Amino acid sequence: MTTIIPAAATLEGKKGLVLGIANDQSIAWGCARAFRALGADLAISYLNDKAKKHVEPLANQLECEIFEPVDVTGEGQLKAMFEKIEQKWGKLDFALHSIAFAPKEDLHGRVVDCTREGFQMAMDVSCHSFLRMARYAEPLMKDGGTLFTMSYFGANRVIDNYGVMGPVKAALESCVRYLAAELGPKGIRVHAISPGPIKTRAASGIAHFDELMAKAAERAPEQRLVTIEEVGYTTAFLATDGAKGITGDTTYVDCGYSIVG
Repeated sequence: MTTIIPAAATLEGKKGLVLGIANDQSIAWGCARAFRALGADLAISYLNDKAKKHVEPLANQLECEIFEPVDVTGEGQLKAMFEKIEQKWGKLDFALHSIAFAPKEDLHGRVVDCTREGFQMAMDVSCHSFLRMARYAEPLMKDGGTLFTMSYFGANRVIDNYGVMGPVKAALESCVRYLAAELGPKGIRVHAISPGPIKTRAASGIAHFDELMAKAAERAPEQRLVTIEEVGYTTAFLATDGAKGITGDTTYVDCGYSIVG
């Protein structure tokens, strides 16, 4: 029996950017694989030469058409990536921002003790870089498009050891709502994806993260942790035409933990 995929459930002919793959455990990697499985052509970034050796084989697996370094702590590389996209494709249909950082001393301390410099860095890398990505993407999304960023339940509830990233993610989710309102008339949709805890390299910086995962698995209605594949396919669906009526929300992919957490 031949399976026919409705046009609304495909990304064939779509061009997408994925920022934030560190290795094959990254949430961004789960998303990139799902985008590609639905037919999208991808541009993929890597942080620096040290990260390149981990990311390049993954980009090759997905037959990535554009592979460039992007360190968002400066304007230059992010802007250069979008210039490359414009030169190669002339358009962009979706872009994923899966980047977050806070200095360890600020992340592990009390929010009230967070340094000005640490707070500014966390906000710049984890939040404002999403705004910059959106600004560069807007003129390339000539026929509309979709912007994604990754959040966490700690944006709305106090989570032990999540520290300063809670306020930063709250700001990020607010940015999603404002961007959705501002860019909606151009057919550009904006989403925050909020996965449950997943053991990624970024998450390893959170103190007692194993305890957090165990608690989530115990309390979630499905009594398990979500996978990067599940996060990926939810995100990929939201990039398809079948999700054109959805924008501005935070989508939880956490086995239900957010309703009981």
